[in-house]
Amino acid sequence: MNDIAANSFFDPQVIADPFDYYRAWLPKSPVVQLSEGMFLVLSYELCAQATGEVDAFSNNFQATLSGAMAEDGDVAAILAEGWPQVDTLLTADPPVHTRFRKLVNLAFSMKRVAAIEADMRGVVVELIETMADRGECDFVRDFAIPLPVAMIASQIGMEKDLDRVKRWSDAFVDRLGRMIPKERELECAREVVEFQHYVKAKIDERRAARTEDLLSDLVHAEVDGERPLEDAEILSIMQQLMVAGNETTTSALAGGLLQLIENPDQMAKAVAAVDAGDERAILNLVEEVLRIESPTAGMWRMVLKDSELGGVAIPKGAMVQLRYAAANRDPAKYPDPDRFDIARANARSHLAFGKGIHMCVGNMLSRKEMAVAYTELLKRLTGFRVADGHVPSWPPNMLLRGLTTLPISFRRRA
Repeated sequence: MNDIAANSFFDPQVIADPFDYYRAWLPKSPVVQLSEGMFLVLSYELCAQATGEVDAFSNNFQATLSGAMAEDGDVAAILAEGWPQVDTLLTADPPVHTRFRKLVNLAFSMKRVAAIEADMRGVVVELIETMADRGECDFVRDFAIPLPVAMIASQIGMEKDLDRVKRWSDAFVDRLGRMIPKERELECAREVVEFQHYVKAKIDERRAARTEDLLSDLVHAEVDGERPLEDAEILSIMQQLMVAGNETTTSALAGGLLQLIENPDQMAKAVAAVDAGDERAILNLVEEVLRIESPTAGMWRMVLKDSELGGVAIPKGAMVQLRYAAANRDPAKYPDPDRFDIARANARSHLAFGKGIHMCVGNMLSRKEMAVAYTELLKRLTGFRVADGHVPSWPPNMLLRGLTTLPISFRRRA
């Protein structure tokens, strides 16, 4: 294991299953130089430190986010039919980020999350009942995708377009992953433009008549006399919320169920917590799933000035990837870090949603969906097993990590 080459990190098989790489490199070098001008940060302490030093480690990586082919003439020609990508949340630094975050926080409040919990539970129960008597399903396709897609779609005015929300999200994610051929880049660019024109029509509708959803809140949001958001700004925020609102939650839900299946002692503890109505234990289960699965496995930072992390000099102009998935398994922070332990005392300290000013704005919604989902699943079903012969697999993506499929069997609880 210790002869793993530093620059092998972006090999597709390593990206799909990176844990040997983390175990090999984290003790040797918490900051790994992958190439000239590109570094990987693996330790919890240094990832947390870098998230707080926005003057040195900038979130303004729009060019990277736009995909490897963004400068390609054919791709650019398609994207020109839509609106320009603008820096709002994920790819902005203060003071630009601060303004957008204030406006979005108004729309993505705990109050709104609490208000949609009843609808959320209804969707969860309906999905479970649809598959319960079959005794088997593909958990990703039949539950982990439709739940978060339905919840974010209802908040952005797309409740009748669930298939499109998923298709558009996949396009943004594939571009972000930077590991797709040109043919898919062109297809993704067309999806981006289709999404933009669709949402622009929804924006116009809400400007004319306010409704009770997140999109309307964004269209009409004003803080401290700020100017309202422009169309391109709303489109940027909606794109990020759509992806963050479903892709990563899907990965966490499926990965978490697989962890429970593979760790029967933890499954038994989780079922006992559900039966006892121990909400705190279920919330901690959610945090441990987020820690060990880390669906946003890493995030880029651009280096604005000569810096250092952990004694490693990092020059201005370099790119750094903060590898949250490695930090969340750092033995200096988490004893026996590869063990799934739903009672882990410091599980909530994970970096799965980032940290600091760029903490994922939808983290409350995602946590609530997971808690409701696991509660209802374990209350209604039992005997979960992965289908015989199925070997779980994760497609290579530079930043995100999630199961593509999880065929399982189960039965109703008596």
